[in-house]
Amino acid sequence: MSAPFGKNALSLSDVTKQMRTVFETFTDSRTGKNSNYKMTDAGLSAFSVFFMQSPSFLDFQRTMQETQGKNNAQTLFGVFKIPSDNHIRDLLDGVEPTEVYPLFDFVFNGFQRAGVIDSFRTKDNRLLLALDGTHYFSSQKLHGSCCSCKTHSSGKTSYSHTVVTPVLVNPGNNKVISLAPEFVCPQDGHAKQDCEINASLRWLERQGSQFAALGTTVLGDDLYCHEPFCLALLKKKLEFILVCKPDSHKTLYEWVDDLDRNGVVKTVVCKRWTGKRQEIDTYRYVNTVPLRDADDALMVNWCEITTRTEDGKVIYHNAFATSLAINDANVIEVVASGRARWKIENENNNTLKTKGYNFEHNFGHGKQFLSSLLATLILLAYLIHTMLDLMDDKFCLLRQKLSSRRRLFDDMKALTTYLCFDSWEHLLDFMLEGWSYKPESRIACSPES
Repeated sequence: MSAPFGKNALSLSDVTKQMRTVFETFTDSRTGKNSNYKMTDAGLSAFSVFFMQSPSFLDFQRTMQETQGKNNAQTLFGVFKIPSDNHIRDLLDGVEPTEVYPLFDFVFNGFQRAGVIDSFRTKDNRLLLALDGTHYFSSQKLHGSCCSCKTHSSGKTSYSHTVVTPVLVNPGNNKVISLAPEFVCPQDGHAKQDCEINASLRWLERQGSQFAALGTTVLGDDLYCHEPFCLALLKKKLEFILVCKPDSHKTLYEWVDDLDRNGVVKTVVCKRWTGKRQEIDTYRYVNTVPLRDADDALMVNWCEITTRTEDGKVIYHNAFATSLAINDANVIEVVASGRARWKIENENNNTLKTKGYNFEHNFGHGKQFLSSLLATLILLAYLIHTMLDLMDDKFCLLRQKLSSRRRLFDDMKALTTYLCFDSWEHLLDFMLEGWSYKPESRIACSPES
């Protein structure tokens, strides 16, 4: 199996070289002459832990440096001198996550040149961008200036972190492309707590125009399906398909019910064979209904899907409000695009929390930005793993040969604990050579020998 975007592909060495350039500009809060370690080494050291999915990676490399005079943090990631874990945390605490964002743009631009972004387009040539917030830290003791806080009925106060993780998705693709995040964080001059919607609005101001130019439709859950956010999307010339629940959109559903009684709501029915059973998808849609109860309400288009088995049992139901005009020819595509929103939870947030990235683990909280910065580096590691899945032939071949993704990284962790590799290519070649080794080719030894 070869990487489908091998031509003009980014390599890990391309990215690590760019990392050095970006990390060299990290905010350095140190005063005086204490500069034994460079900010670049602190940033690359932290990133290497998340890339290798090994909390002990740096400990092993320090030991290797003592015994072999070289180490994999140096050869694979370009770390000149490995700081201690506490020193890394202290150095990075004053670095804002936005200082890492140029690396997301660097990878995204590489994806564009190689045609990866176009491969994520739908049949009607749209990019689908899903927004969702996810928690990654909570404590009743540790807290800092970037924490959200909540006082409970018991009188106790809890502190937490939430981040909006935008991703590009496609209904037929099991991969997502991570974009630079936006953190829910107390804002200067605001008395109220920050929230997911406000963070998404800030992301919209920062990157909305860029994605509007690419023909992007924004996906989100019912939290996003309210007029102020929809108007903000339209102002940026972005289309939307958002989950639309009856409980939070009573006026809209009253209109749908009235129009249905008058025969205005259209229906499309499709039967599918899943390989095990016959399923029946019933699509209903209507254009131009108000999103809220007001004369000047934003008018949206509405559609829903209900999936039943042959005996009539409902096994799936969902509904969406969209800025896209709906008709018999495109309602299935619109619904499929809306349902792709779940990929931000399944292929992104859940992967970050359960597939070796340990997104919810407290690698270090700090007093300023440390927790958010480390979360950003985890997201960057996930993005670069996706890049390797798409663009690195040898990495793809190993993914095919090994039983699971976890097995691949477990093998890498074991190998880099004992052996020093000159480069990423050297490590992959060594692993692939192990698969081509034929035991029967060994010279047989007699008992006497």
